[in-house]
Amino acid sequence: EYSCEYGSLKFYALCGVGGVLSCGLTHTAVVPLDLVKCRMQVDPQKYKSIFNGFSVTVKEDGVRGLAKGWAPTFIGYSLQGLCKFGFYEVFKILYGNMLGEENAYLWRTSLYLAASASAEFFADIALAPMEAAKVRIQTQPGYANTLREAVPKMFGEEGIWAFYKGVAPLWMR
Repeated sequence: EYSCEYGSLKFYALCGVGGVLSCGLTHTAVVPLDLVKCRMQVDPQKYKSIFNGFSVTVKEDGVRGLAKGWAPTFIGYSLQGLCKFGFYEVFKILYGNMLGEENAYLWRTSLYLAASASAEFFADIALAPMEAAKVRIQTQPGYANTLREAVPKMFGEEGIWAFYKGVAPLWMR
């Protein structure tokens, strides 16, 4: 079977899987670049440029150091993609049904924008905890090297708020 009914659970699941693949894999693939960018933002004296940032990171942490934060990146952006792509379709159909077929067509651009914003609201809530852990791992030397180290430490120091204080900036983005 190569297709599915529009608006069916399988349809939403396939949209979600597409989001996991497109967001989770692509963001994980660029972790080394993201790591250097974050470090340049936090310590511009030490990480003077992209190429210098790669050089300093490899010198201090080895080639494996360029992968720091890959697990929270993969998990977080996979969840974000799942929600973004899946909920977009849910909200598009929901809002379209609320407007009626003719109005949904006439107001389709606004409908798509509203569905996208609604999906992003939930997608960012899904992303925020892993993004918080990723940033700590990548930018605070000695804090934690893995997701398994970072999560309990963050929770112990700040509670659940440690994982969601970045949600508002994500929404503003």
